[in-house]
Amino acid sequence: MSNLGIYIEIKKGKIQKNVKEVVSLAKSSGNTIFGVIFTNEFQNFKDELNGFDKIINVKGDSLVFHPDSFSETIAEIIKEHDMEYFMGSYSFKAKEIFPRIAGKLDECSLVNDCVNYDFGSAIAIKPVYSGKLLKEIEIKNKLKLITLRSNVFPVVDLDAGSPELIEKTISDKIRSKVINVKKSESKSIDIMDADIIVSGGRGMKEKENFQILEGLASILNAGVGASRAAVDSEFASYNMQVGQTGKVVNPKLYIAIGISGAIQHFVGMKTSKIIVAINKDSEAPIFKKADYGIIGDLFKIVPMLKDELEKVL
Repeated sequence: MSNLGIYIEIKKGKIQKNVKEVVSLAKSSGNTIFGVIFTNEFQNFKDELNGFDKIINVKGDSLVFHPDSFSETIAEIIKEHDMEYFMGSYSFKAKEIFPRIAGKLDECSLVNDCVNYDFGSAIAIKPVYSGKLLKEIEIKNKLKLITLRSNVFPVVDLDAGSPELIEKTISDKIRSKVINVKKSESKSIDIMDADIIVSGGRGMKEKENFQILEGLASILNAGVGASRAAVDSEFASYNMQVGQTGKVVNPKLYIAIGISGAIQHFVGMKTSKIIVAINKDSEAPIFKKADYGIIGDLFKIVPMLKDELEKVL
C-alpha cells in the first residue's frame, strides 16, 4: 500500500465538487488517501471531506492562492509522507501548481487532463491533437502527478469516517508577490464546474446582450460561456472562453447561442453529453455537431425559451 495525496481546491468558500471525482478514482487504488487543504477555517469544511484517511490542513497568515507557496508546500508534504501519487482536478490553479511541483521533485512524472487512469498498469489516458485522439501514457517514475478532467469520472458513495488531522504551516519560500486579484464580471457558475452551460458567440452582437444569457442561465442553474469571437469582441471576459485557447468543458448540456461552431470552439466542448444550437444561419457548422438545433433569431428564441422554462422549473 502506498500514500496518495489529493489537492482539495477551494473556490469562493466552497470545496470544488470535482474533488469528489478525484477521491472516487483514488479509492479504487487501495492506497492511503491524504487530502491537502489550504484553510484557516477547517471547521467549515470537515463535514465535506468524505473518503479521506488523513487530512493535512495547511495554515498561514495569508492563504491567498500563490503558485510558489502552494507548490512549495505541497512538494514538502509529498516528501514528508513519501507519496507515490499526487492528484487533483485539471483546473487553472492545478495548471499553475502541478508543473511547479514536478520541477521541485526528483523521479517525478506529470500527466495533465487525464480522462482515465489505471493504477494496476500505471497507464494514463488523455486527449491529444485537439481531442481527435486519445493517448496512452505509461508512467514509470516512482512519483506520479496526475490531474483529471472534470465531469468525466463517476462519483461513488464515500464513507464519512474520521480522518486523522495533520496541521502544517504554509511555506514562505516565494519569489513573487500577488498584488491584486481581479474577479470575473460574470455572476454565474464557473463553467468548469457547471453541469449546464449557456454560451454566446459573435451573434450576440454586443456585450449588453449577454444579459439575455445570464437570465436563461439563472433559470437552468447554468454557467455562462463564450466563443473566442465573443471574447475578442469584448462581449465577454476571457475566463468565460470555451475552446482550444480557452477552457475545455464537459457539461451534461451545452447550449450554443449565436456560435458558428468553428473547430477551435468545438474542441473545447465536444465531450458535452448533449449539444443544443441556436443560430439563424442554417448552414452554420455547429448544426452538424449538435444533437438538437433551432434555426432562427436568437433574440426571439432565447426569451421564449426562458419563459417556457420558467413555467416548468
